[in-house]
Amino acid sequence: MAFIELDHVSFQYPSAPTAALDDVALAVHEGERVAIVGANGSGKTTLARLLNALYLPTGGRVRIAGMDSSDLSQHRAIRQLVGMVFQNPEDQLVAAVVEEDVAFGLENLGLPAAQMRPRVDALLQAFDLWDHRLRPPFMLSMGQMQRLALAGVLAVQPRVIVFDETTAMLDPAGRRTVLARIDELHRAGTTIISITHFMGEAARAERVIVLSHGRVALDGPPVEVFSDPQRLHALGLHLPPAAALARSLRPVLPGLPPDLLNTTDLLEALPVCPNPVAVAPEAESAPQTAPRADVIRVVGLGHIYLKGTPLAHRALGNANLRVGLGEVHGLAGATGSGKSTLLQHLNGLLFPQEGQVTVGPHHLHEAGADRYAARRLAGLAFQNPEVQLFETFVGDEIAYGPRQSGLDRPAVREAVRWAMERVGLGFEAFKDRRSFALSGGEQKKVALASILARRPEILLLDEPLAGLDPRSRDELLVTLRALVDLGLTLVVSSHQMDDLAGLVDDATLMSGGWDVLNGPAAMVFEREEELLASGLEAPVAARAALELRRKGWPLPPGLVTPEKLLAALRRP
Repeated sequence: MAFIELDHVSFQYPSAPTAALDDVALAVHEGERVAIVGANGSGKTTLARLLNALYLPTGGRVRIAGMDSSDLSQHRAIRQLVGMVFQNPEDQLVAAVVEEDVAFGLENLGLPAAQMRPRVDALLQAFDLWDHRLRPPFMLSMGQMQRLALAGVLAVQPRVIVFDETTAMLDPAGRRTVLARIDELHRAGTTIISITHFMGEAARAERVIVLSHGRVALDGPPVEVFSDPQRLHALGLHLPPAAALARSLRPVLPGLPPDLLNTTDLLEALPVCPNPVAVAPEAESAPQTAPRADVIRVVGLGHIYLKGTPLAHRALGNANLRVGLGEVHGLAGATGSGKSTLLQHLNGLLFPQEGQVTVGPHHLHEAGADRYAARRLAGLAFQNPEVQLFETFVGDEIAYGPRQSGLDRPAVREAVRWAMERVGLGFEAFKDRRSFALSGGEQKKVALASILARRPEILLLDEPLAGLDPRSRDELLVTLRALVDLGLTLVVSSHQMDDLAGLVDDATLMSGGWDVLNGPAAMVFEREEELLASGLEAPVAARAALELRRKGWPLPPGLVTPEKLLAALRRP
């Protein structure tokens, strides 16, 4: 008998027009490693919450180790067997201090302190939380919160762990740590169910299940599921990045083997140049453009949270930033590098303790600066959309800003429609949906639309693509480029270099609260050593270009997107 059984399961949220899950039949055996993928709103998180009886099916049966989740007397036993790491870590952080949160589950199980302490300390060190063990969880970065949530689940050693977008907010170094821990757990016999929008992560599983509109669309080994790019595209998904790059390079490198799903295998498979050139060509000269007037200027910015207290923490040391009018500027950095803190200075949410911040005509470091005018000029969309959602219905949430601006009802409605269409939310389909019944990706779109509806001149985006499915990421990137064409200036933070590479003009690499690299994005994103030292990874195309140069191919620098790499290889 399977360890987990979904017997024709359906689930519908109250007042929702359609079922979130519709007649899902699945079986997962103990020790399996399964990835569940699908577009935002396909039912992934709903399915996850059925697995440890947080939700009960409205149709069919869910059985865990033979226990029916509809039997309330079995819930405690089911939840001891099935641990869950939520998409939003704040949903499961309950203690006032980091180390107490890791210990919370063990305390509820009655584990003696002598056994509890070593286990808690080991997890704090494994997830790079030791130095933060006495801090309140709310003072952590989003990535640190995610690691803390995972540590709390691992502490109780469940037989099944469900990871619901657990790595979505983590930088590459943090993701490697978590994935390595998942590998260890799987080798030790733990059943792993990973819900992810990262197709490269899904490819690490033994089995991939694709959900679409609440139903199982595909179910099989990764090689089989990722063998049909057209089918995946129709389901709102993509190939893993390495597989997509290999597919695009095969016309010029026909010897590349099939079924390359991860970057390591792709780099190893890249061929040696048949006619190597001793001296690599010089860098191509960039087209000359007139310098842009600075619309944002940050000089020597420093910030300490809880300054003057025992919990004081320096988030920014000596940060500098220049952004030209109409530019798309990337803020790259690992979690905790200071990106979010810097962004919150740019629209006056935080007051400069050290240094200078100028946004448009507003000198925010000066006493009497008009912060409200700065916020009208520069709209900020937070990394975690739930921080800024407060209205019950989507339409009211997006309409809040235009209403405060004094627009009449028809103008407000038009502003809401325009903003929703910009982010890929159908006006009629979503305006009357409940904001907190949406998926995480859909909430992120609503939060962005609520900022766009106010028509700011500067858009500050904190990890805007995290939590979005591949199709939604593509659509949002198109939207952002269109906004730039309308004259907006964008500052986009991310720890995913592949997301930024095709979007931004210039970039700043943040590390430890300092700007360690500034310049054209193509220059910053191919500095592999500096990126690795900062907890990041170069884009897959940049890594492939570097490996090809090592193998004798005469490629110019700056090849950080698949399109640029392919074009360079096609040149005679």
